[in-house]
Amino acid sequence: MPLLPRHRLRDASAALAHRVWGWMRWAGAIGPQDRLGRRFAELGAGTLLAFPPGDVFGEEHIALGAGTLVAAHVSLSVGMAPGQSLPPGAVSPVLRIGDRCSIGRGNHLVAHRSVVIGDNVMTGPNCYVTDQNHVYSDPTVPVGQQWPAEDPVMIGSGSWLGAGAVILPGTVLGRNTVVGAGAVVRGTFPDHAVLAGVPAKLVRSYDPDRGWQPKLRDLHIEAPADWPSAPR
Repeated sequence: MPLLPRHRLRDASAALAHRVWGWMRWAGAIGPQDRLGRRFAELGAGTLLAFPPGDVFGEEHIALGAGTLVAAHVSLSVGMAPGQSLPPGAVSPVLRIGDRCSIGRGNHLVAHRSVVIGDNVMTGPNCYVTDQNHVYSDPTVPVGQQWPAEDPVMIGSGSWLGAGAVILPGTVLGRNTVVGAGAVVRGTFPDHAVLAGVPAKLVRSYDPDRGWQPKLRDLHIEAPADWPSAPR
């Protein structure tokens, strides 16, 4: 039997490879009814962790609400290694993600004491959220050998983190906060804030009497008639 021309062989192989990869993405996703899903402290109805995942461990201390989508290559971790006991004072679940969230591809959510993400939060790709950081107070000891510091993080419901945003320990974001792409955030910020820069600063906020300050551009876009209203 004559060999297929190279281009036909490659075409058939590519189609097969994509079909197999599509099956792996379907089979490897984790939902609340799956054996791997039952490892989590909580995995709400309709929640899905896409395949392939990033580093995921400490699932028994991770809780995800209902209707949340975690994209591929997302790392969800509690502690520095699998099986590590919680530090004194930490209460499980240490990492909590609310309902109807969308966690973007390549995110890293790293918790040691407490990271809480509210409902309806969206994150762009490659965001990093952690409640622990290295210290350098002792100049005689390498940074990597000094015990890190921890400070809880809370991200308010309805917020949006732009691509590549970094949320550092001790950060508290109010409801419906917007974090610009690439921003490095630390501190406490009110509801309806817009943050940008390195380090991130408040660049716009909402006043009930005056509206957005500075004012938004005069841009009005009509939503499609069948567009679903935001859940509350």
